[in-house]
Amino acid sequence: MMDQDRTAIVTIGGVEYPLIFTTKATKEIAKRYGGLANLGETLMKNENFEMALDEVTWLIALLANQSILIHNLQNEDKKPLLTEEAVELLTTPMELADYKNAITEAMVLGTKRHVESEDGTSEGEPLKNVKVE
Repeated sequence: MMDQDRTAIVTIGGVEYPLIFTTKATKEIAKRYGGLANLGETLMKNENFEMALDEVTWLIALLANQSILIHNLQNEDKKPLLTEEAVELLTTPMELADYKNAITEAMVLGTKRHVESEDGTSEGEPLKNVKVE
Protein backbone atom coordinates (compact mmCIF):
# COMPACT_ATOMS: atom_id res chain seq x y z
CA MET A 1 0.00 0.00 0.00
CA MET A 2 1.38 3.39 -1.00
CA ASP A 3 1.79 6.20 1.49
CA GLN A 4 -0.44 8.95 0.09
CA ASP A 5 1.33 11.50 2.31
CA ARG A 6 4.43 11.30 0.14
CA THR A 7 2.90 11.48 -3.33
CA ALA A 8 2.12 14.24 -5.81
CA ILE A 9 -0.32 13.41 -8.63
CA VAL A 10 0.01 14.15 -12.36
CA THR A 11 -2.44 13.19 -15.09
CA ILE A 12 -0.93 11.88 -18.32
CA GLY A 13 -3.17 10.74 -21.14
CA GLY A 14 -6.19 10.77 -18.83
CA VAL A 15 -4.50 8.47 -16.28
CA GLU A 16 -3.47 9.69 -12.83
CA TYR A 17 0.07 8.80 -11.80
CA PRO A 18 1.34 9.32 -8.26
CA LEU A 19 4.87 10.72 -8.27
CA ILE A 20 6.89 9.16 -5.46
CA PHE A 21 10.39 10.15 -4.42
CA THR A 22 11.81 6.80 -3.29
CA THR A 23 15.31 5.73 -2.34
CA LYS A 24 15.53 4.06 -5.76
CA ALA A 25 14.59 7.34 -7.48
CA THR A 26 17.13 9.21 -5.34
CA LYS A 27 19.87 6.83 -6.50
CA GLU A 28 18.88 7.29 -10.16
CA ILE A 29 18.86 11.09 -9.80
CA ALA A 30 22.26 10.98 -8.05
CA LYS A 31 23.63 8.85 -10.92
CA ARG A 32 22.38 11.29 -13.53
CA TYR A 33 23.09 14.60 -11.79
CA GLY A 34 25.69 13.82 -9.15
CA GLY A 35 23.32 14.70 -6.28
CA LEU A 36 20.01 16.30 -5.45
CA ALA A 37 21.51 19.79 -5.21
CA ASN A 38 22.80 19.44 -8.78
CA LEU A 39 19.33 18.48 -10.03
CA GLY A 40 17.90 21.87 -9.05
CA GLU A 41 20.83 23.69 -10.61
CA THR A 42 20.51 21.69 -13.83
CA LEU A 43 16.80 22.42 -14.19
CA MET A 44 17.17 26.11 -13.37
CA LYS A 45 20.22 26.74 -15.59
CA ASN A 46 18.86 24.87 -18.58
CA GLU A 47 18.69 27.50 -21.32
CA ASN A 48 18.23 24.84 -23.99
CA PHE A 49 14.44 24.32 -24.16
CA GLU A 50 14.68 20.84 -25.70
CA MET A 51 17.15 19.70 -23.05
CA ALA A 52 14.92 21.12 -20.28
CA LEU A 53 11.95 19.17 -21.70
CA ASP A 54 14.08 16.01 -21.80
CA GLU A 55 15.00 16.40 -18.14
CA VAL A 56 11.41 17.01 -16.97
CA THR A 57 10.18 14.11 -19.12
CA TRP A 58 12.83 11.81 -17.62
CA LEU A 59 11.95 12.91 -14.07
CA ILE A 60 8.20 12.46 -14.61
CA ALA A 61 8.74 8.95 -16.00
CA LEU A 62 11.16 8.09 -13.16
CA LEU A 63 8.90 9.32 -10.34
CA ALA A 64 5.66 7.98 -11.88
CA ASN A 65 7.30 4.59 -12.39
CA GLN A 66 8.10 4.37 -8.67
CA SER A 67 4.38 3.98 -7.92
CA ILE A 68 4.05 1.38 -10.70
CA LEU A 69 7.09 -0.54 -9.44
CA ILE A 70 5.65 -0.53 -5.90
CA HIS A 71 2.31 -1.76 -7.25
CA ASN A 72 4.03 -4.51 -9.26
CA LEU A 73 6.03 -5.56 -6.20
CA GLN A 74 2.93 -5.85 -4.03
CA ASN A 75 0.35 -7.19 -6.51
CA GLU A 76 -0.15 -10.05 -8.93
CA ASP A 77 -1.61 -7.83 -11.68
CA LYS A 78 1.45 -6.13 -13.15
CA LYS A 79 1.17 -2.72 -14.79
CA PRO A 80 3.46 -1.58 -17.61
CA LEU A 81 6.01 1.12 -16.85
CA LEU A 82 5.53 4.61 -18.23
CA THR A 83 8.10 5.43 -20.91
CA GLU A 84 9.66 8.80 -21.62
CA GLU A 85 8.25 8.53 -25.15
CA ALA A 86 4.72 8.04 -23.77
CA VAL A 87 5.17 11.12 -21.54
CA GLU A 88 6.32 13.12 -24.59
CA LEU A 89 3.40 11.96 -26.74
CA LEU A 90 0.68 12.36 -24.11
CA THR A 91 1.66 15.79 -22.75
CA THR A 92 2.13 19.34 -23.97
CA PRO A 93 5.09 21.57 -23.08
CA MET A 94 2.73 23.69 -20.95
CA GLU A 95 1.70 20.62 -18.94
CA LEU A 96 5.36 19.74 -18.39
CA ALA A 97 5.93 23.20 -16.96
CA ASP A 98 3.11 22.51 -14.46
CA TYR A 99 4.57 19.07 -13.72
CA LYS A 100 7.80 20.69 -12.52
CA ASN A 101 5.78 21.81 -9.47
CA ALA A 102 4.58 18.22 -8.93
CA ILE A 103 8.19 16.98 -9.16
CA THR A 104 9.23 19.51 -6.52
CA GLU A 105 6.25 18.57 -4.33
CA ALA A 106 7.09 14.85 -4.58
CA MET A 107 10.72 15.54 -3.66
CA VAL A 108 9.76 17.67 -0.65
CA LEU A 109 7.26 15.04 0.53
CA GLY A 110 9.82 12.28 -0.03
CA THR A 111 12.45 13.98 2.10
CA LYS A 112 10.07 14.96 4.90
CA ARG A 113 10.77 13.64 8.33
CA HIS A 114 8.54 13.73 11.39
CA VAL A 115 9.82 15.62 14.40
CA GLU A 116 8.44 14.81 17.86
CA SER A 117 7.91 17.91 19.96
CA GLU A 118 8.08 17.93 23.74
CA ASP A 119 4.28 17.86 24.01
CA GLY A 120 4.18 14.58 22.06
CA THR A 121 2.83 15.96 18.80
CA SER A 122 4.71 15.48 15.56
CA GLU A 123 5.03 17.68 12.55
CA GLY A 124 6.50 17.13 9.09
CA GLU A 125 9.64 18.97 8.24
CA PRO A 126 11.57 18.61 4.97
CA LEU A 127 15.21 17.61 5.28
CA LYS A 128 17.54 20.37 4.29
CA ASN A 129 20.92 20.17 2.62
CA VAL A 130 20.45 16.54 1.62
CA LYS A 131 23.34 15.49 -0.59
CA VAL A 132 23.41 12.07 -2.20
CA GLU A 133 26.51 10.88 -3.97
